[in-house]
Amino acid sequence: MNKKKILLTVLTTLCLQITAQDLATGYKDAGYGNPISPCVFCADPTALVYDGRLYVYGTNDHQQFIANGKKGENNYGAIKSLVIFSTDDMVNWTFHGTIDVAKLCSSWGWRFAASWAPSVTWRETADGKKEFFLYFANSGGSIGVITASSPTGPWKSPFSKPFIDGDTPGVKPCNWIFDPGVLIDDEGTGWIAFGGGDPNSQGTKLMPGNSRIAKLKSSMLALDGKAVSLPAPYLFEASELNMMSGKYVYTYNTSWSDRNDWNQYAKRGSAPAPSTCSMCYMVSDNPLDPDSWQYKGEYVANPGTFGFGYGNNHTHLQKFNGEYYLFYHSMVLEQKMKTGASGFRSIGVNKASVNEDKQTIGKVTMTNSGVSAIAKLNPYKLQQAETIATAGGVSYEHFSNIKKNTTVSTLGNDASENQQVRMNAGAWIMVRNVDFGTNGARSFMLRARGTGTFEIRVNSRNATPSATIDFSSTGYEDYTVDLDIAKFKGVRNIYFVFTKSQNAYFDAWQFTENLPDGITTADVQDAPSALYDLSGRRLSSDNLNRGIVIEKYKDSLGTLRTRKRVKSAK
Repeated sequence: MNKKKILLTVLTTLCLQITAQDLATGYKDAGYGNPISPCVFCADPTALVYDGRLYVYGTNDHQQFIANGKKGENNYGAIKSLVIFSTDDMVNWTFHGTIDVAKLCSSWGWRFAASWAPSVTWRETADGKKEFFLYFANSGGSIGVITASSPTGPWKSPFSKPFIDGDTPGVKPCNWIFDPGVLIDDEGTGWIAFGGGDPNSQGTKLMPGNSRIAKLKSSMLALDGKAVSLPAPYLFEASELNMMSGKYVYTYNTSWSDRNDWNQYAKRGSAPAPSTCSMCYMVSDNPLDPDSWQYKGEYVANPGTFGFGYGNNHTHLQKFNGEYYLFYHSMVLEQKMKTGASGFRSIGVNKASVNEDKQTIGKVTMTNSGVSAIAKLNPYKLQQAETIATAGGVSYEHFSNIKKNTTVSTLGNDASENQQVRMNAGAWIMVRNVDFGTNGARSFMLRARGTGTFEIRVNSRNATPSATIDFSSTGYEDYTVDLDIAKFKGVRNIYFVFTKSQNAYFDAWQFTENLPDGITTADVQDAPSALYDLSGRRLSSDNLNRGIVIEKYKDSLGTLRTRKRVKSAK
């Protein structure tokens, strides 16, 4: 009997070890750019460019996915937060966490219902102050706004009620007061478009009558006059605004209704009737004059047309580094995961052909391949673990809210620098186009906590490990390993694999360059000093943490020292 118990224990241990070595399934191919996140459901994209990075915001479908127990249908009711991603190369995306809109708008009381379909913009005032404005659909009944001084927050609600609702002048009759599209034009004036739904009491299938546009006062927090109707044929939802060569470009999603009355539309020109639930656009040089708007046609069909699952449609057109990109959502990730859940969307991006002088948008095709990298990733700069091209088995956690026995991320916290990645045994992350240069990398630093075994694999997640680190700590520690320089030269795809894990969390990483004279160097972001919180997590130089921090610095003799000091917000 005792021998059987011993044998069973041995077999069980072996099985656990074998299972721990199996790599988690990845639902985004290594060479694909779409969706931008391999593990977070998100939708209704909007974007801005700030300090050389492109920031994308979206509806947090993942919050509903978690609330549903990762099954069932997405009915959007539990979505009360927004997500933020950013990139500087279009293939590696940093997840900045979520904006807890419900918390920010708690003073609204019963008036707050949900946060969907954001639209974002920013400006720098004459005195150098940076202001960010993020508008969102509060379910289908009103529009809210939150503000910040950076693209990732912290955010706040300037009001204790919605910004636009049914009592706002010029809104009625409008069935759905939602899906805002915001723009600061070439003259610095703010505009907001919104609205949707089936034909209102005065509308028809051809002209539902629910689209509105309004001028904003200089504060961006009040309408300058009443909203006016924007005559968009077959409008259903998803308003957005762009500016091209002094003209206003309005994009929107069309309805599912038939197009039998298309010939009744006097401004159709030679344009064919748009397909159902497609994205169309109109152009004007005087937004408040309904007669000034010219219909230009359809620029992208429903995602189902491309095999990505029929559902709603929402896009954002964004110029970045001289090129136009179209962000959209589809259900391609849900299709690959095959969990039985339905209606959970993922953000994708493809290049768009735009003629600014003529205000035309060419037809866009949604693809899994997405877009090519426009820059290479610098491995000698401290990189966050949340920067991912693709991955398997990871989940995100917010550092300040980690509790014992946490098993899944609620993705319901404020976006901040306190973000980390939980890595179970077999979990892995891949970053693309990592440029080690001709000198190559001599060493590697892993910042992690918990207990586990970490491996670096080059160009394939199944490759023989090129470096291995065994780590164990209760707080965040830096672990360094020497490398075979020959394996880390040129441009590579790098896989970070956790083959063993006991409550392991991955925070950041950095390679050290091998210089020709034998001196090693790393691009330390916070030189000459670096700040850490009391749990040992490194803090970025521009965060807003207050209170006691740990500072590591070099004294006048070059000796590394550690001290505690009080840091106040900027």
